[in-house]
Amino acid sequence: MNPDMMRAIDKYVGVPLCFLLSLVVSFQRLLGFRKPKQGYKPKKILFLELSEMGSTILAYSAMKKAKELFNAELYFMIFKENRASIDLLDIIPEKNVITIRSGNFFVLTFDTLRAIIKTRSLRIDTVVDLELFSRFTSILSFFTGAKAVSGFYKYHMEGLYRGNIQTHRVMYNPHYHISQSFMALVYALLEDPQSSEPMVKRVISMGEIVACSVTSDGKAKGAIYAKLKALNADIDEKSRIVLLNPNASDLLPIRKWPLGNFQKLAAELLKDKQTFIVVTGVEKEKPDADAIVNHVKNDRCLDFTGKTSMPELIDLYNVSDYLITNDSGPAHFSSLTPIKTIVFFGPETPALYKPLSKNCTALYSSMACSPCVSAFNHRKTSCNDNKCLQAISLNQVLKLVRGA
Repeated sequence: MNPDMMRAIDKYVGVPLCFLLSLVVSFQRLLGFRKPKQGYKPKKILFLELSEMGSTILAYSAMKKAKELFNAELYFMIFKENRASIDLLDIIPEKNVITIRSGNFFVLTFDTLRAIIKTRSLRIDTVVDLELFSRFTSILSFFTGAKAVSGFYKYHMEGLYRGNIQTHRVMYNPHYHISQSFMALVYALLEDPQSSEPMVKRVISMGEIVACSVTSDGKAKGAIYAKLKALNADIDEKSRIVLLNPNASDLLPIRKWPLGNFQKLAAELLKDKQTFIVVTGVEKEKPDADAIVNHVKNDRCLDFTGKTSMPELIDLYNVSDYLITNDSGPAHFSSLTPIKTIVFFGPETPALYKPLSKNCTALYSSMACSPCVSAFNHRKTSCNDNKCLQAISLNQVLKLVRGA
């Protein structure tokens, strides 16, 4: 579904529905329902994160902490097209992943009803809503029937209304890395909902955040090399493989470093005879790959768009030397592996969204207008000229890759 259509539905349908449901919740709480008892301990926790594959990776520590603190059974709800991101982490059992298709309004509605029926049949008692200020997930939290809902709450912030459905209301901190904010949602479940607000009056350091690691065995690596050799037989384990991801999600295409820069970068890197360029992406992103391949006209520049499953993409990262990418899902998938990664930030800030890998370098120009998308504007910007990304020069990237 078109991102602007989803934002419109979330606003014009979500706001009044959240208001009505909040009235219902207030009445239920007066009667003693939907109110966790003193000493409440979660047994079945549903994590909600529908639209961002990268955020799923960043939520790993929060899910791991929930398991440690409560020894609860974990569930996860996500858009079907993003499911591979949660499967990679191997922390939620396959049978506990609930998916919703988002192709169009009618499919979305049907699958949402199906997901609600599923969660109620499972008797989910706790929801951790990882979405920042989505009304859709707030509404879903209500219909799951869970007694405890931990989620971000607007308090005195204007324009971010999503009702009073949360029992454990956490203030969104725009100065914390998002992985720390996700951890706060889990820590909130340790507290009495009637305690002083905002909740989670504690320091959550980046030292508490752990990165997930996904390895590839010899067979998997051999299979990915076989795919690469099908495009150029000269590539082998001794080759220097540099991956380029010139794409960004449809949600925020403004995050793209200029395609012309990717073309020039590929041409420069190919001057080293041991270097192979592999352009990655899904099938629909092939035009950008074609533009790079056609520009360099070199058989060591390979178009790999649409040629890998998600596990195979991780295998590719595990055999490659560098990934150069826009701020998007692949930057976070690469953090599961040892690959050196260079990520371009502009409309969003690495202070909040930098991948968790120690081998990641974020390039950010820190302009006065940046970041221009955030939780406070539903990640929508009026910018049509991303000078923040254009300001990141080709030479900056070359120096990093060449080790100068």
